Amino acid sequence: MTRLSEATLAGLPGAIERPGYDRARVRIGVVHLGIGAFHRAHQAVVFDDALRSGDLRWGVLGVSLRSAGVRDQLQPQDGLYSVVVRDGETEHVRVVGAIQSVLVAPEGPAAVVEAMASPEVHIVTLTVTEKGYRLDPATGALIESDPDVAADLADLGAPRTAPGFLVAALAQRRRRGLPPLTVVSCDNLPHNGARVRAAVLGMAGRIDAGLAAWIAEEGAFPATMVDRIVPATTSDDVATLTARLGLEDRGMVKTEPFTQWVIEDRFCGPRPDFASLGVQLTDAVAPWEDAKLRLLNGAHSAMAYLGGLAGHDFVHQVVAVPAFAAFVGRLWDEAQTTLSPPPGLDIAAYRADLMTRFLNPALQHRTRQIAMDGSQKLPQRLLATIADRLAAGQGIEALALGVAGWIRWQAGVTEAGETYGIDDPMADVLADALRGTADPDARVRAVAGLASLVRAPLGTDERFIAAVGAGLSGIETRGVVAALG
Repeated sequence: MTRLSEATLAGLPGAIERPGYDRARVRIGVVHLGIGAFHRAHQAVVFDDALRSGDLRWGVLGVSLRSAGVRDQLQPQDGLYSVVVRDGETEHVRVVGAIQSVLVAPEGPAAVVEAMASPEVHIVTLTVTEKGYRLDPATGALIESDPDVAADLADLGAPRTAPGFLVAALAQRRRRGLPPLTVVSCDNLPHNGARVRAAVLGMAGRIDAGLAAWIAEEGAFPATMVDRIVPATTSDDVATLTARLGLEDRGMVKTEPFTQWVIEDRFCGPRPDFASLGVQLTDAVAPWEDAKLRLLNGAHSAMAYLGGLAGHDFVHQVVAVPAFAAFVGRLWDEAQTTLSPPPGLDIAAYRADLMTRFLNPALQHRTRQIAMDGSQKLPQRLLATIADRLAAGQGIEALALGVAGWIRWQAGVTEAGETYGIDDPMADVLADALRGTADPDARVRAVAGLASLVRAPLGTDERFIAAVGAGLSGIETRGVVAALG
């Protein structure tokens, strides 16, 4: 089958939205580290909108820090790919042209550094997941014992880590008399700007104190909040789109109509006219961030574990069960009391919109996809909310049941006896902690004792242990749906 490309773009069916600008005149102004489906469905679409507006400075160079998969998908297609927006029975297809090329970092680290050191590049965006920052969860400091971090500290000639690439590029820019970069973390993490700044300064400070001081003084690391549900693309998705386009698009992504990007208004150089592109610029991202993490992401994680254990493959199947929908409402009732909504955010309307998004069957958002990397997600999605509720003397029944579902998930088997793998960087640590502990309270204590996961004083709070233990006992003795109440 012929692939989507510049040569075949004109032959697409008339209903398909095309870039509409001369891609040959586009200049690369953005480098994105960790290119994957989320970036292609979210930030790249915004930069594509900037190009469509006539500002051709904002082409994107994508960088894969590990595998060549995305490069191999997009290179034969001249960087073109489709964003398929699904809402119930309706579907809209837009071809995005913002990504000019993709580099695979392990194959040519020097080329990645050189790209970020270009005078025309002003912004670096990242989606590398929490693991990619190489920061100790307990202290927030760079993990210098990490083999890749140690290698970068010894020699930045061929960086291995995201902080290493950033420091190497910033050092090159300083040597050339260029201004630093605005580094924009787009990972779903609290205080993501501060985290990437800590990683960069931690590494730079160990290599060159003058460089670290220059970055701290002149660079910018704005906090951001990103929101769009982007399920994993399947072979069936590719086949369905191929039938519609008459061309094969192996780089396609599927998503929902909703999209949101909130950025702290702190840049050190040129930027697109973000406000005209639908991006919200603000002095304080944290309230937006907290609402998303504790309402959308907290509910997602709880549904992933509890719904997955009950045998549901997709989010829309979970919330279609009345007991689950009611549970999500109670979880939101608890989480909502810990929020300080910013002006412009109506929590009641936001909750209603979230439930509509969850119920969208066209997304096919898999519970097992959401369940990945739970040890990296739960601290900000559920545990921090629980800590705030307990500090205020409030109950945590629904939130605790979500944590109990995650602990039960570590057993690797659903209620129906179906087995699955545990995809988590702490999988071995959790398995060791839980081994030989049959009693629910004992298992909760074993997990709560992992200081890198459950921060003090929550790990020793008997109210937390009792509530999660009760939830775990209910799941195992009565089943998930009965335990929902």
